[in-house]
Amino acid sequence: MEIERILLSQRDFFTTQQTKSLAFRKMYLEKLKNLIISNEKMLYEAINKDFGKSEFDTFTTELSFILNDINYYIKNLKSLSKPKKVSTNLVNQLGSSRIYADPLGCILVIGAWNYPYQLSLSPVIAAMAAGNCCILKPSEIAENTMKAMAFIINQNFPPEYLYVYEGGIEETTALLTLKFDKIFFTGSTKIGKIVYKAAAEHLTPVTLELGGKSPAIVTQNANLEMAAKRIVWGKFLNAGQTCVAPDYLLVEETIQEQFLEMLRKYIKEFKYEPDSEQYTRIINQRNFQRLVRLIDQEKIYSGGNFDEEKLYIEPTILNPINWNDEIMQEEIFGPLLPVISFQSYNAALNSILELEKPLAAYLFTNNSEEKEIFTRKLSFGGGCINDTVMHLSNDHLPFGGVGSSGTGNYHGKYGFETFSHQKSVLEKATWGEPNIKYPPYSEKKLSWIKKFL
Repeated sequence: MEIERILLSQRDFFTTQQTKSLAFRKMYLEKLKNLIISNEKMLYEAINKDFGKSEFDTFTTELSFILNDINYYIKNLKSLSKPKKVSTNLVNQLGSSRIYADPLGCILVIGAWNYPYQLSLSPVIAAMAAGNCCILKPSEIAENTMKAMAFIINQNFPPEYLYVYEGGIEETTALLTLKFDKIFFTGSTKIGKIVYKAAAEHLTPVTLELGGKSPAIVTQNANLEMAAKRIVWGKFLNAGQTCVAPDYLLVEETIQEQFLEMLRKYIKEFKYEPDSEQYTRIINQRNFQRLVRLIDQEKIYSGGNFDEEKLYIEPTILNPINWNDEIMQEEIFGPLLPVISFQSYNAALNSILELEKPLAAYLFTNNSEEKEIFTRKLSFGGGCINDTVMHLSNDHLPFGGVGSSGTGNYHGKYGFETFSHQKSVLEKATWGEPNIKYPPYSEKKLSWIKKFL
């Protein structure tokens, strides 16, 4: 098949060592940057056709991330690629030790539909910066953005270096039968398991960026106005179709009514209306129907309206919710916010611990003890104290999951390391070596070995 031929050509090209050149890497990173800038209008139009995303949202949550990634690697490529000198232990004197960042080879990146540019191209950029060849398989669910990326890349890059493979489940399944040197997947836990299993057939290392039910906790010690504003923004950004969006809200009972009113106020203020530039539509009918089924009409605090023709679901707060409700059994991935009240902060954290480890977690408080307990007690991929989502924007922080929310991470230097092998090299001097490690062995040599080791 064609894609197998392209992969073979990438293997051949990688063996030429050209991708290891820093000048080569920078040249193609600059080229991709210029192509994104020159095709910005086309990229905006494509994503708007897919699910009504505005130019403002597309730039701030997609293109700005990609351009910043490229700028970061161009600026830091020399230092990231430089061999790291490390200490050499006593038994290896006289010698020196270094760690080399070695590109892995041929990479498969499988992107996601909810942020189709960022979640496809950011890992590709990290793979390029690390000196690899790459095949990108964007999500077919966001069909127009898939075609836009294929047009930009396949028209301007040699396929033996970088190629976008279009198609759906059949094409992805075929890709997973091939042997890559690394697979990077962003998507659901269910599909992540399929990718992981397929990769195991070839012992291919995998980075999985998955999801889960990410909690947001608000205590009576929080700045409630700021908490409400930031939770509403983080939850309903991209109509809730964000892997690190607050999935559900835990609010201390003493402030619950006051806080719910604040949430409703900001939802109204932010004008999340049909056809609004502030709000996207649900990606397709299947996800629309799934979300509508999760709306318990008897527990709607605010919102609850929807328009099937426009694939619009109004930001909806559901309260009171308990841990056994249907909406608490799966990741929501949409504009529905279930609210659970709590009396005991520690009991609330214990309830979170009973669930799978989430991709993100958020705490709103100004109490230092509550902050310390949160960071010490909970295991999660990454998160914020007194904000939501924004940890993704710091390229000095690794982004990734833990447990069922993912394995491995990227962004900044962590992306470079994800697509590199840390190759260790010990160099020894060729003069003045004692014979202590060589036969014939003796009690005296053993006593000296015990002292050294």
